[in-house]
Amino acid sequence: MRAIRELPAVPFLRTLGSELGARFKLVLHTPFVRRTRAMLRRLAEAGTKSYPPDTRRRLKILNMVAYLIAITTLIYAIQQAIQDFTTYAPMIFLNLALVVAALMVPLAHRINDIAGGLLLVGAEYAALIGFGDFFSREAGTQLQYFIAAAAPFVIFGLKRIWLIIAIVFLGLVLHLCVWFWFPAEGRVAPHEQPVADALYVQGAITTVILIAACVWYAFSLVERAKAETDAVLRNTLPDAIVERLKAHPGAVIADSIDNASIMFSDITGFVSLARGLGADQTVNLLSRIVSEFDALAIRHGVEKIKTIGDAYMVVAGLPDPVPDHSARLARMGLDMLDYIKELRAETGLNINIRVGIASGSVTAGVIGTRKFSYDVWGDPVNLASRLEGLAAPGRILICPTCHENLGDAFEFERRGPVDVKGLGAQETWYVVGEHRPSPREAA
Repeated sequence: MRAIRELPAVPFLRTLGSELGARFKLVLHTPFVRRTRAMLRRLAEAGTKSYPPDTRRRLKILNMVAYLIAITTLIYAIQQAIQDFTTYAPMIFLNLALVVAALMVPLAHRINDIAGGLLLVGAEYAALIGFGDFFSREAGTQLQYFIAAAAPFVIFGLKRIWLIIAIVFLGLVLHLCVWFWFPAEGRVAPHEQPVADALYVQGAITTVILIAACVWYAFSLVERAKAETDAVLRNTLPDAIVERLKAHPGAVIADSIDNASIMFSDITGFVSLARGLGADQTVNLLSRIVSEFDALAIRHGVEKIKTIGDAYMVVAGLPDPVPDHSARLARMGLDMLDYIKELRAETGLNINIRVGIASGSVTAGVIGTRKFSYDVWGDPVNLASRLEGLAAPGRILICPTCHENLGDAFEFERRGPVDVKGLGAQETWYVVGEHRPSPREAA
C-alpha cells in the first residue's frame, strides 16, 4: 500500500526535474552569464594570440592557474590582515607580491611561451619557503609543492620533458627542505595553534583544488580539440570510414561495392561567368551553391566525395550499401536543378548545371597519408563524368543500369546512344521527374 501511494510522486518529480533543467538552461543564456563567460574567455586568452593553436591552449591553462593562485593568495592576505596586521605583516606583503607575480603571467607571454610558467613557478616556490619559515611546517604550506607533480605537464607541454622533470624534482626537494629545515613551532605563538590548523586546512584544500582545476581544464581543452579534429575529419571522410580509421589506425581502407551510383554535376559557362563577376562574387556564389548541394546530400542520404572547381561529385550506396542508391541521386539531382532555377530567378545570372548519373560496380578507399581523401574508381565513375559532359544544361542524363534501377518510380525522356571512351556506345535517358500516379492509379 505504501508503494502504491508513492507512485503518483514519480510524474511530479519528472516534471519538476524537467522544469528545473529548462530554467537552468535559461539561466545559462541570460545576458549576465553570457557576459561573464565572454570576460572569462578574454582573461584566459590574454597574451596568447600570437602563438599557434596548441601553444595557445597550453598558455590559456597557465593563465587560469595563475588567476586561481592570485585569488586564493589574496584571500589569505585579507584573512591575515583582519586577524592581526602587525603580526602577519611580512606574510601579508609576501602574499600580495605573489598576487602581483601571478597577475603578470599573461604579460610574460610576450617574452616567449615559457616565461610566464617560469615566473609563476619561481614566485610560488620562493613564497612557499617564506610561508614555511613564518608559520612552521605544521601550517601545511609545503603541501602546495605537490602541485608541481601535475601542473608542469600542462603548463610547459610534453616537448619540454627535461624542464618538467627538473621542476617536479625541485618541488619535491623544496617540500622536504621546508619539512626538515623549519621546526614544528614557527613564529606563531602556541596559543595561536588554531591559526596554524586553519592554514593547514586551507593549504590542503587549495592544493587539491588547484590540481583538480588544472587537470580538469587541460582535459576540457583536449576534449574540445579532439571534437574539433573529429568534426574536420568527418567533413573530409564518411562517418563509417572515420570509425574504421579510429579503430585501426594505419590500416588500408579499400572496398569493392557491387551496386552503387555516382553523380557528377557541373556549372555551365562557369569560366565566362566568373570573369564577369570577379573573384569575391565568384567565390561567394560558388560557396552558396556548394553549401546548398551539401545540405541536399545530407537530406537525401548520399555521400559527398569532392568538388573540383565548379564540379561536384557525390555517391550513393557506399561506404554503406543501400538498395535505392540510384533513386537517392536522381531525387537529389532534381532538387539541385530546382535550386539553380530559384537562384537564377533571384540573381538574374545566366547560371545552370548539367548532371550525369551512372550505376554499377566500383572500388572505393582512402588514398594518401597527408591531406588524404576518400575516393571512388571504376567504369561508372568515368561514365557518370562523361554523361555529365554530354547532358544538356538543366537536365540529368543517366546510363542503362541507372535507368533499370529507377524503374517506374521516375519519368524519362530517351536521349539515344552516346559513345563513351573505353565503354563503347551507351543508351541514355534524361530524368524528367518522379512518377506521379494518376487518380485512377492511386485508386
